[in-house]
Amino acid sequence: MSYNKYRKSYWMIVVLIAGLIMAPSCRQRHQDSPTEALSIDTLQYAEGLKIAHFNDFTRVTLRDPWDTVKTRKVYILASKTTLKERPELKDSLSRIGILIGTPVEKAVIYTSVHAAMAAQLDILNQVCGVCEPEYITSSEVLERIANQQIADLGQSTSPNVEKIIDLGCDVIIASPFENSGYGAAEKLGIPIVEAADYMERHPLGRTEWVKFYGLLFGCSDVAEEQFTATCRRYNDLKKTCEGISDRPTVVLERKWGQTWAVPAAGSYVGCLHQDAGAEYVYRDITGTNSVHMSFEQVFDRGGEADYWLMKYSSGRKMSYEDLKKEYLPYTNFKAYKTHNIYGCNTLVSTYYDDITLHPDQILADLIHIYHPELLPGYEPKYYFQLED
Repeated sequence: MSYNKYRKSYWMIVVLIAGLIMAPSCRQRHQDSPTEALSIDTLQYAEGLKIAHFNDFTRVTLRDPWDTVKTRKVYILASKTTLKERPELKDSLSRIGILIGTPVEKAVIYTSVHAAMAAQLDILNQVCGVCEPEYITSSEVLERIANQQIADLGQSTSPNVEKIIDLGCDVIIASPFENSGYGAAEKLGIPIVEAADYMERHPLGRTEWVKFYGLLFGCSDVAEEQFTATCRRYNDLKKTCEGISDRPTVVLERKWGQTWAVPAAGSYVGCLHQDAGAEYVYRDITGTNSVHMSFEQVFDRGGEADYWLMKYSSGRKMSYEDLKKEYLPYTNFKAYKTHNIYGCNTLVSTYYDDITLHPDQILADLIHIYHPELLPGYEPKYYFQLED
């Protein structure tokens, strides 16, 4: 055999052997990887979410809110009917992300915000347990807890794991926090859906997460309708403030312990006040997190603010005298002296019930405070002037 023929035969054998070795891994990679998406949802406001639809499943990708170049979680939503008829799919889909059979029939919800959202989407029959009912204001949810249709699971930081096991739930819905986990619940093998909507920069970005929840609970049509209607109302209200040159300044919240949690201007809270025609004194703080400052730091910038808005939780309306007793230096704020302080009592108002699906209603309250002439006859729902 000539040298050239020998060399040609040698390389043919090498290629054949390589093909035999690689074939199983190629087949495995083909099975593990999704084919090209049939469609990808175009999200208008949400930045922390991507939704792509495939033949047998929907892939929902969550961006890490604290490191936006990273992916935090990938959820694979597949019809329970499909998974029952084709059980072989479970292994391959589980390799792509966290597999959840839909529609979810039994959900444990850690936050009052998402419990209220479930009530507004009319899916409370699919909620089997909640945490911290003392913070829930939704009458529908409270009634179901009282009738033991929904279990009280205690504190979200240390829920009753034994009860969660007994409930046999499909998923746990919880809001993530930086550098913290979910304790014993992570070892149960129950998918934990990380509801990071509160980290969105735009109020409607938070609302748009309802599309994800709609896919989970099998109520996508209702979720889409809710989102579309809220967008329309929110943007109509925002337009009333366009072109306003007189934008009053505002400082938000108050100190807790030794520090004052100041919402970043890049958060949905900062966006709400901006859209309502106000000038947030900390408009230069980027990001979506709150920044902890000393009283002196806040007063240096916000001491001369025209308005001061805060949330509190009390059995009665807060007064200027209450604020004075709480911390005497508060009386040095211009807004205290001019009686331009507005409070939202979250113990009795539905602020947290509505913040996800109805930021338009909160925007209306803020416009009423800053520019009452734009909404004549409007009756506030959340924020009221402090009692004299």
